[in-house]
Amino acid sequence: MGQEEYFNKEEALEESFKELCNLISNNNDPDFIYDFFECLFTPAELKDFAMRWLLVKEIDKGTTQREIARKFNMSLCKITRGSKELKKPDSAFRRLLDLSKK
Repeated sequence: MGQEEYFNKEEALEESFKELCNLISNNNDPDFIYDFFECLFTPAELKDFAMRWLLVKEIDKGTTQREIARKFNMSLCKITRGSKELKKPDSAFRRLLDLSKK
């Protein structure tokens, strides 16, 4: 694959991802979104997806990274990444957590 093909592929993937985000954000039916995710992701991917959100909520509650790792059998590396993302000033995790608390 040439460099131009690579960039075109990356641009197409980015455009596709943004399109999905827009479609999901414009949909107010949680059951439909749930069904869509079940079609889009494998059971293992869904589990990983849910686990990442779970760890963010646990970090927000004040649960230590080691406790999260032990409780949910997760790698410290994955938990540390979630923690770093949560600490960013413009954290999407923080904004979504705040929305979930309303």
